[in-house]
Amino acid sequence: MVGCCAISAPVKARRSKVFANEIDFFDTLPQSRHRGRPALHVASAVFPFDTLNFAMSDGRRSVHYDPEEAIAALTDADPKLGELMRRAGPFTMRLKSQHSPFEALVESIIYQQIHGKAAFAILSRLLHAFGDIHPQPDHILAAPEEMLRACGLSANKLKALRDLAAKTLDGTVPTLSHIRRMTDAEIVERLTQVRGVGQWTVEMLLIFRLGRPDVFPVSDYGVRKGFLLTFGRPPKSKPITPAVLPKPDVMLRRAKKWQPWRSVASWYLWRACDLHGTASPPPE
Repeated sequence: MVGCCAISAPVKARRSKVFANEIDFFDTLPQSRHRGRPALHVASAVFPFDTLNFAMSDGRRSVHYDPEEAIAALTDADPKLGELMRRAGPFTMRLKSQHSPFEALVESIIYQQIHGKAAFAILSRLLHAFGDIHPQPDHILAAPEEMLRACGLSANKLKALRDLAAKTLDGTVPTLSHIRRMTDAEIVERLTQVRGVGQWTVEMLLIFRLGRPDVFPVSDYGVRKGFLLTFGRPPKSKPITPAVLPKPDVMLRRAKKWQPWRSVASWYLWRACDLHGTASPPPE
């Protein structure tokens, strides 16, 4: 079996070139407490990127829209949501540094359905196997299966990474410059064609990496729970279970009045869980 840290001479030779092409990062999706979503969706968790090199830098950026304008508009449109925002305090969400969509989805797939620490270890070994940089699509396709499996990848995740690499090379997965010009719906349609990438994964990317202001992830456990806590009647003597959470159609009806600021509203619904003392934080 080839060791996880093995790297071929051609990959080493291309290391500086690949790194130079990837200074403009589109950061990873970490692990969420999103429960009950389909198996192909990603699980995410905050992980210590400061322990890796610059290729894994966790720089933060301000959103490209005006949070104060969003909060004022949301308060006027929905006073009950406005009360939640008043109690939760300032909007402090920051965007992660930018990886290419391919690199972001590599990390998302690795973090799928396993504990954050285990996923971080696998990701670290994978990067080390390619010289402590993000492998590019041709690297993933050319690497021996035993080399990738030795890094801790399951058979299904290996298939997902190969499919991601192939769909990046054929243009299904857009470049960073291209994805910035696409609509939210176009991005969801394109990226969910990749094995292992569901709509929730793309929605998190839209909110926390591209900084799109009008995304409403109705399948997210924390958003659904926050909606129940803010607008519904949560059980007082029983735990909140998926069975009592609001249905997407109910949430979408109310959220119509939140447009075009539903990402900001979603962030505050996650905060509603914090205020309730049962944190269900977003993957930021």
